[in-house]
Amino acid sequence: MGPMRSGAARGPDDPGGPGAVGGHAAPDRAAHARGEPDDVGLLAPARAGSAVEDATGDTAFLQAMLDAEAALARALAPADAAAVVAGAARAGLYDVRDLARRARSGGNPVIPLVADLTAAVARADPDAAVYVHRGATSQDILDTATMLVAARALPLILADLDRTAAELARLASAHRATPMPGRTLTQHAVPTTFGLKAAGWRSLVLDARARLAALRPVAQLGGAAGTLAAFDDGIPLLARFAAETGLAEPDLPWHTLRTPVADLGSALAFTVGALGKMAADVLVLSRTEIGEVAEGAGGGSSAMPHKSNPVRATLIASAARQAPGLAGGLLGSLAAEDERPGGAWHAEWQPLRDLLRLAGGAARDAAELADGLRVFPDRMAANLSLTDGLIVSERLIAALAPALGRVGAKRRLTEAARDGRPLSEALADVLPPDRLRDLLDPTTYLGAAPALVDRALTRDA
Repeated sequence: MGPMRSGAARGPDDPGGPGAVGGHAAPDRAAHARGEPDDVGLLAPARAGSAVEDATGDTAFLQAMLDAEAALARALAPADAAAVVAGAARAGLYDVRDLARRARSGGNPVIPLVADLTAAVARADPDAAVYVHRGATSQDILDTATMLVAARALPLILADLDRTAAELARLASAHRATPMPGRTLTQHAVPTTFGLKAAGWRSLVLDARARLAALRPVAQLGGAAGTLAAFDDGIPLLARFAAETGLAEPDLPWHTLRTPVADLGSALAFTVGALGKMAADVLVLSRTEIGEVAEGAGGGSSAMPHKSNPVRATLIASAARQAPGLAGGLLGSLAAEDERPGGAWHAEWQPLRDLLRLAGGAARDAAELADGLRVFPDRMAANLSLTDGLIVSERLIAALAPALGRVGAKRRLTEAARDGRPLSEALADVLPPDRLRDLLDPTTYLGAAPALVDRALTRDA
């Protein structure tokens, strides 16, 4: 099946306009009637509806492949021929589902796309058709398209990370000295502040942002075996091609030198994991019996009307559990044989797209979570008192040591905790009541937590 006219039915991911990369499309009802699969995110709420989902759909990848072909034509063809190629390089003219089916014969979608693009160009100008895909190999086009998709998706993720960081800075500042229990190995440890917790979340968000912002998606052009042999001026052409795509120029063709993909996948997985830390804390702190925070707009239950579930945190946590395995697959593809491998390159496509989508969805959900998070200092204060002062046992050991020695002080506190005796009673023979009352106040044992918040908030990015 050749190129379709612009008015023909499009695939389910098509945004609805020739050459467009983002946007929303109506469902492909004909595909449903034929029993054909689609993927609209029904089982992937962690990324459904995000801007990155739109920017990484099948039509977005198709347009990026066509953009790569148009850039190659501009880099090596006369201007009039390049214009004809560019005119035919519009995703709306092609049947995404048909290309996907035909990709099975050659193992990648570039082969049938080149056939259709060549035919479309030939109908407009037979002389221009010789410049379609000239000297390139399929991996050049699909790798470049992948980097184009990433370059278009990354600013969307970064924007949501910026929103998240800004909201977390607000929370950290507002609660720099709000005392709450610090927890280690699921148990109360010593007091901390909610501001320090929020500042820690923000620090991870900024770490993730720095990793993504440092990425420079790079063009790919090497020809059949990475030697540029099919081009008369290979190295200068490489520079022109990269400039036409808007991507960075590679030092070498990277058909089996997969640093660009490994770096991208690793940074995306780190981003999802960093956001997962905030989600994990919110899931714990919003438990009914803890109740120290709550999502601003929790989700309902199909069976229990009273519930307000921490859905944003749940979706981020879901993404954080998926991302490491996807990144591991990309890192495994670094061990690729020869000048182009069988299988290693092909194994990257879907995991990398999934990582982009998970990072995009998690960043969106993190921004919404931070923006609407409700904090309950009264519950934090109540939880601080649950152990009747044992939460400051670290300080009590130091205070009791002059009279009991460190070993004796620890023994006395351990026995009181085991027997359930109030510390005001267990220690009455060692410390005066006023002194003991001051020592048992957890709100006066915050260490440098407020100052650490101030220090953290001096970091801009």
